[in-house]
Amino acid sequence: MDMELNLKGKRALITGSSNGLGMAMVKMLGAEGATVIVHGRDEARTRAVAESIKSNGGTATIALGDLTTDEGADAVAAAALADGPVDILVNNAGFYRHFSWMEATADEWADTYNVNVISGVRMIQRLVPKMREQNWGRIITIGGGLALQPMNTHPQYNATLAARHNLAVSLARELKGTRITSNIVSPGAILVDAVKDLVEHIGPSRGWGQTWDEIMPNAVNELIPNDRGRFGYPDEIAAAVAYLCSEYAEYVSGATIRVDGGLIRGAF
Repeated sequence: MDMELNLKGKRALITGSSNGLGMAMVKMLGAEGATVIVHGRDEARTRAVAESIKSNGGTATIALGDLTTDEGADAVAAAALADGPVDILVNNAGFYRHFSWMEATADEWADTYNVNVISGVRMIQRLVPKMREQNWGRIITIGGGLALQPMNTHPQYNATLAARHNLAVSLARELKGTRITSNIVSPGAILVDAVKDLVEHIGPSRGWGQTWDEIMPNAVNELIPNDRGRFGYPDEIAAAVAYLCSEYAEYVSGATIRVDGGLIRGAF
């Protein structure tokens, strides 16, 4: 029996979907039949992703706005809700800067928290009421292994990942008794363009080799030792998101699905 995710007729907003992991998610949900709302701040880039989805037979609109402000979140919510309720919210948007403990100022901590945590809360508060009215919805928060096993570097980012995991579980408890679920997808090191560019740039100076085929296994062993011996791919994250959006995940609540090749070395 073929597995059908039954996303036709569902409307999905994926924040930060004009590039990277979010772009992979929005394209996969579009291919599965959902009407997708591509979110970004750069109109040309956001529109290009939507047009790519439509050229492949999907249905896509765009929502532009900066989620770090109430006004920006209002604009995104208004655009997303213009054609009907949003059934699926994927809180993907986020960022980090490479700072040490002494370099990350209090303002940097506050800025990172606003982008990575409060921005998602803004969208939850704006979209979940409509989900309650129709008694169906999916909220997926994109977390990360650093929530559980933080590094000594960029501590302000590690802490926000832990907060994202925590709020997603709290939301699941809040939604008890409804047909709305809240879950987490926790990626490992995923080979988006920015990651590959960084690894290729630092690889030769660290003695990992000169070509990608030489650099990749050494980078994995040094930076992200895992059972699969490689970086993850964006579509592998998108597939986990798509599953959680489906009817098959109706009984999954407050869960973390790790897609990290075994990077996190814990049973729970």
